[in-house]
Amino acid sequence: MSNDLYEIIHRRRDVRGEFTGEPLPEATLDRILAAAHAAPSVGLSQPWDFVVIRSRPVREAFHAHVRREREVFAATLDGEAAGRFARIRIDGVLESTLSIVVTYDAERGGPAVLGRHAIADAGLYSSCLAIQNLWLAATAERLGVGWVSFYREEFVRELLGIPAGIRPVAWLCLGPVTRLHDVPDLERHGWRTRRPLSLARHTDRWGAQ
Repeated sequence: MSNDLYEIIHRRRDVRGEFTGEPLPEATLDRILAAAHAAPSVGLSQPWDFVVIRSRPVREAFHAHVRREREVFAATLDGEAAGRFARIRIDGVLESTLSIVVTYDAERGGPAVLGRHAIADAGLYSSCLAIQNLWLAATAERLGVGWVSFYREEFVRELLGIPAGIRPVAWLCLGPVTRLHDVPDLERHGWRTRRPLSLARHTDRWGAQ
């Protein structure tokens, strides 16, 4: 058994402020996307697509949208929480080498998707598995990934020309970084602390430790 995978899992970070903007070799990007595309999917539907974004104007438009949505969220916070939130950056949108938007197509593999009849969201979960594969592959390549979630789906759909009915699940910033911090950003900035596994583990029934 190799410990490399476990090391990569625990080294993975959501990067916000450490991107260098240096070029990313096409061969490296191809390996990362191939790893994402190798993810398991319900009924082998492979409901994901990957929109690679290098355009500076597109990223600037998205950054402005994210900044406005952050302001909306910040207005709901009290003073102390607002101070903690203000320390969490979003500059990776512009500072990273490129962005990748991962989408979900509920019609892919239909009309009868094997394994999805009882759990409608199984296809969406499949796209999330592709995102995790992408993230771990990027970490193995010593690159950083930042998942930006302060956006409205309809804005991203229009910005990127994504067809109606296809959901933009994740906007990911990708590129070389100066470092990956030992402690995740949200813990370092005091937003939250990590919940121990002992509290998340149950045996046979919920609540049975």
